Amino acid sequence: MDVKNKYVNSSHISEAKFREIIRYFSEDLNATQISNLTKISRPTINKYLKAIRIRIAEYCTQNSPFYQNRETIESYFQDRNIRGREGSTAGGKAILFGLLKREGRVYTEVIPDTKRAMMQAVIRGKLGIDSIIHSGEWRGYHGLVDMGYNRYFHVPHEGDESEREHNRIDRMESFWNYAKIRLAKFRGIEKEKFNLHLKECEYRFNHRGEDLYKLLLKIFRKNPIKLS
Repeated sequence: MDVKNKYVNSSHISEAKFREIIRYFSEDLNATQISNLTKISRPTINKYLKAIRIRIAEYCTQNSPFYQNRETIESYFQDRNIRGREGSTAGGKAILFGLLKREGRVYTEVIPDTKRAMMQAVIRGKLGIDSIIHSGEWRGYHGLVDMGYNRYFHVPHEGDESEREHNRIDRMESFWNYAKIRLAKFRGIEKEKFNLHLKECEYRFNHRGEDLYKLLLKIFRKNPIKLS
């Protein structure tokens, strides 16, 4: 029987129980811990956590802040962070693309390959032609000037520290380090769920220092989650 719950469509738990789940999720507890504390079965908790992450990913996409100055850098996650990935590029690693706004907010995306056409298509879809772009030296970024991005600058990974600080490429690298450390605790993430976990890292990073519990409840109140 469905229970009245303004945060969840067709919910089988009360609003109080859902808020309890969100409280523990905000504190970054895992599914087993949340199940033990709420006395809700692990399979049910997994369903709610998946729905929560789907809504977070949608929110991140809808609220992407990239219309001004940007920094870009590519990164790879190690094989052990994804299970069951076969025949992929980069030797079986997840290929990730990231954008950083100078105020500190990031946008992330899993991409199928690192070919120049793919990278340029992602950039063109997110950045206005007047954007200032700072990137690493990877050849996939070559040709951006020909596309009309006349304020494109590449920053060597190995270079003068003052130059790196000036361009702040290290901020994007700090996000990847944060995400890798955080995702390592899952000891492997299935391919189809990887993007949801990545977007959760993006959301947590972008709202670090804020009250995630209140922010998430506000999102779900405006746009209730759906259980699959």
